[in-house]
Amino acid sequence: MKTIEDVRASLKPYPIEVEFPDITPWEDSATGVDYVHSFDSGVAGPHVLIMALTHGNEVSGAITLDRFLKKGLRPRQGRLTLAFGNVEAYHHFNPQDIDATRYLDEDMNRVWLESRLDGLEQSRELRRARELRPIIETVDLLLDIHSMHEEAAPIMMSGACKKGLRMAAELGVPEHVIADSGHKNGCRLRDFQGFGDESSAKNALLIETGQHVSAVSTKVALDTAARFLMLTGTVSEADVADFLQPVKPAPQRFLEVTEPIVAKTMDFRFVEDFKGLEQIKHAGTVIAMDGDDPVVTPYDNCVLIQPSVRHLGEGVTVVRLAKVIDAP
Repeated sequence: MKTIEDVRASLKPYPIEVEFPDITPWEDSATGVDYVHSFDSGVAGPHVLIMALTHGNEVSGAITLDRFLKKGLRPRQGRLTLAFGNVEAYHHFNPQDIDATRYLDEDMNRVWLESRLDGLEQSRELRRARELRPIIETVDLLLDIHSMHEEAAPIMMSGACKKGLRMAAELGVPEHVIADSGHKNGCRLRDFQGFGDESSAKNALLIETGQHVSAVSTKVALDTAARFLMLTGTVSEADVADFLQPVKPAPQRFLEVTEPIVAKTMDFRFVEDFKGLEQIKHAGTVIAMDGDDPVVTPYDNCVLIQPSVRHLGEGVTVVRLAKVIDAP
């Protein structure tokens, strides 16, 4: 039977194009939570959080917060919090296996349920989530910075609420915006409590900046985070001009996830080297084999969202299917 190590060994390795910053200078914090820095302007406004390292190998967010903190970025209104998430996994990063330290015990982006946070289960990721929770529960607007297993164009995950889709449109980047309801095996930070409640004034976005160790991903993360802070009124354009990309953003394209494709076997393989955002013209097109069973597109013009087998396992989502929708 194939193992995940066998699967990864068969895939193209990606060169590490960025330097992983030493974030230990940011460990001590006045918030009382290690690696979480919060600044209050003294002027009325929202509490805005930018989260990095929800996954330990997703470095573009860590580079962004390191740059913001070194610059001494401060809010002009409201409160700004810059937080490094799964720092323990980050400190275990192995450049010879860039996929291995997404987490240590469990995915920290699946634990954001009150029943789990209040429960008796123990893991390193749950412990860290419980440390972060008191601060996160005071946040009004969140940007969670992630990156992807495969080299592909950046995408904004706006969640299931219309308010997330609208905020993504107001932000204007990146080009591709995905409305989705998350994952069946747990709750993401961007869907926690009020973030995932249409009736709440709270809102959240999750940016997938590109491939984990690509230099382009860092540029996307810096640009997106800077624009998010401008959109929320936290900073002025002059405050973050150094981080903005000079290229005019492309018109946005909006898609809605209709269903996940979950691997049933360790012998799941795509029929082509899909990277993501491929639009399959005809329904019934075979896109993968799961053991001896074909996996086909259920409708015309089906778009593939983040296809990858780098974390393959029985019951693991290996791609999500989406349709084009109108702008909000």
